[in-house]
Amino acid sequence: MTYQDRLDRQLRIPRWNQGILARARLGVVGDEGYLTSLFLLAAAALGINHLRVLAPALDERFISLARDLNPEWHLHRFQGYCTHPFCYEVFSQCHLVVDLSRYSLAHKILLEQAFQGNLPVLRALSWQTEVEQGFKIFTYRKGREWLELQEILSPHNLPVMVGSPDGVLDIIAAGIILEETKNILLEGRSSPELICYRTPRSALPEKQPAIAVVGAGALGNFVGLGLALAGFRDITFIDPDLIDVTNLNRQVFFGRAVGASKSETLAAQLNRLFQTRAAARREFFQEGTDCAGFEVIFDCVDNFASRIVLSETCASLGKILISGGTDVAGGQVVTYRPGDNRPPPAAVLGLYNIEAQRAAAQLPQDKAACIYQPDPAVIMSNKIIAGLMVDACRKVLSGYEAPPLFYDSRTDHKISLSD
Repeated sequence: MTYQDRLDRQLRIPRWNQGILARARLGVVGDEGYLTSLFLLAAAALGINHLRVLAPALDERFISLARDLNPEWHLHRFQGYCTHPFCYEVFSQCHLVVDLSRYSLAHKILLEQAFQGNLPVLRALSWQTEVEQGFKIFTYRKGREWLELQEILSPHNLPVMVGSPDGVLDIIAAGIILEETKNILLEGRSSPELICYRTPRSALPEKQPAIAVVGAGALGNFVGLGLALAGFRDITFIDPDLIDVTNLNRQVFFGRAVGASKSETLAAQLNRLFQTRAAARREFFQEGTDCAGFEVIFDCVDNFASRIVLSETCASLGKILISGGTDVAGGQVVTYRPGDNRPPPAAVLGLYNIEAQRAAAQLPQDKAACIYQPDPAVIMSNKIIAGLMVDACRKVLSGYEAPPLFYDSRTDHKISLSD
């Protein structure tokens, strides 16, 4: 495995400069919970190789996956909290500091360092009430002493465990934070807005549904992770493909499994790391595929023909369908719940017209793996859309509305709603 091969899909992006990411020195202030480790895992996949992290603890499952993905990854760990100005020294040589702590003393120390040293600080804050939860993300630079700064200060001055971490929201937030990190390092820009996401708090159903995830690539990896962190256990992955080295910039469970089955490896990794009861079926999903035993199906495939088959199958059999699609800059999530009087995702997204145009132009459309269709791809859009898919599933199972959601990395607010 070479550096060039592993990062091939993002090196295809016009004007991409991997050298800047590889040389960048990134500081991270972390806290308890999943968010810090999920961010570090994604940064390793993207090829950000030099990190200095101050946190009380990290999730070793994610750190081990990061090392498997990126042999050139250098993580300098400092155990503890950011509660004294001496922490300036930890980050004095960094190009950017990412603040994921949940106590305001750290925020104030880092904002002072940012002001004095003209250092960007990318700040994320998660929050919960009895009925809702969400996150806020904002980049501080000297001169941006705006009212938004008040919104990203924690109400707790000193370190404290605030509620139970929500792994699904942390997956989404980590993806957006990494997108902003990439933009700052490569282009010197960040969103001028306060990036927000909010969603209802929902409990697992008393009887867990049997779930099928069709596609075990980048979306499937993070959908599987999100389902595991949310507490779902009965998951079956359906995918015929083998792992290629060029998958490793975004398919985070496959670092040591090049050449193996995607569905079998993903199921085994989730069972080992998160005690799921995942299974694998190494096959294409096509007309007539047996899915009678599933209550919820996730569409994580990367071709329109298969997405149409999934839509038609779920509509005819009355299955809940959570459909996601991505490109290098964004993606969308569309749900189908029987009885909602809404068309299935293929119709909502206009996939029939797209396929008709392909056929008229005689463009190739087959079941080949993405190794044979080498479009540019990065981890961020896949991570964000997968997290939104799992959150949409929780909404549907809890009886909430789950209208289509769209993510666009080129916009200031990133996530938009469409009904």
